[in-house]
Amino acid sequence: MRAYGQGDARAFETLYARHKGASYRYFLRHAGGDTATADELHQDLWLRVIGARERYEAQAKFSTWLFTLARHRLVDHWRSRHGISLASLEDDAVLTQVEDSAAASRDVDDDPLHASIDAETRRRLVAALADVPPLQRDAFLLHIEGGLSLDEIASLTATSGETVKSRLRYAYRRLRATLEDLQ
Repeated sequence: MRAYGQGDARAFETLYARHKGASYRYFLRHAGGDTATADELHQDLWLRVIGARERYEAQAKFSTWLFTLARHRLVDHWRSRHGISLASLEDDAVLTQVEDSAAASRDVDDDPLHASIDAETRRRLVAALADVPPLQRDAFLLHIEGGLSLDEIASLTATSGETVKSRLRYAYRRLRATLEDLQ
């Protein structure tokens, strides 16, 4: 990011290539599969990165800074929508469209879900994730998609490490229970 701030456009290409998949999935999964919302939020995130290039100061890993921006953008979006849930994944057609769209328009090779589970299980997990309460879902996605540590999530969300652990534990418990019920 420092190199990009000094005018190296190829440095931005490297940053974008490295982080576009995870940051897009973070928005897509928070948006309940609404690709239009995820696209808008994702584009805005990267416009903010571009806008911050000259004043960026490395105080943490780039991914931590990026997901801090992403989370702030998401919170702003929720506030503008009065905290209303963005979308539902109840419709199989929406799930299929989301997966097809994400696979076609985003690099999914680095998606942790794609790497470890089959399509049907992934579809059930994405649907189950929509039912996880927002704060737990956010901690889960920051951990899984953002690759952030518990301490980084705690700092980003202005909560304690114990709160983050609890949110992750509850998110995993809820996902596990939902997926077990579907078998």
